[in-house]
Amino acid sequence: MRLKRLELQGFKSFLDRTVLTFQNGITGVVGPNGCGKSNIVDAIQWVMGEQSAKHLRGESMTDVIFNGSDTKAASSMAEVSLVMDRSGVALPPQFAAFEKAEEISITRRVYRDGNSEYLINKTACRLRDIHELFMDTGVGRRAYSIIEQGQIDRMISVKPDERRGLFEE
Repeated sequence: MRLKRLELQGFKSFLDRTVLTFQNGITGVVGPNGCGKSNIVDAIQWVMGEQSAKHLRGESMTDVIFNGSDTKAASSMAEVSLVMDRSGVALPPQFAAFEKAEEISITRRVYRDGNSEYLINKTACRLRDIHELFMDTGVGRRAYSIIEQGQIDRMISVKPDERRGLFEE
């Protein structure tokens, strides 16, 4: 499966619906400090099932909901959808209903009252279903390589043995 799109609404700094399209190959998210790069990484980890608010730089799961600003009201919910191209990938038997779809959309929502929901192609499901969907596909919340700020310079300047260790990490 290949990551095609990330759709965010009400998630952290992304109040309005925002769609990021990922082309084939390596994608880098580049921008000035404070533009939301880390929030994109958090969104991917969150939609794939991250359960620790601390890993998302928050105290509780409701911290991912846009809190408002001087000019914008707070959002009542956060929603992130991860759209994957599943061309040539067989799905487990329990997901036969999605077999004809070229894309698989995984959505997670959380509301201010603490309620949350997961969806696969707009059908309600459990987090366990999402984990089973990705089983044996090489896709998961820890499967993507996310290089943090400052790490690229470190990779370039270290010795080959140390560089290997960084990639293995």
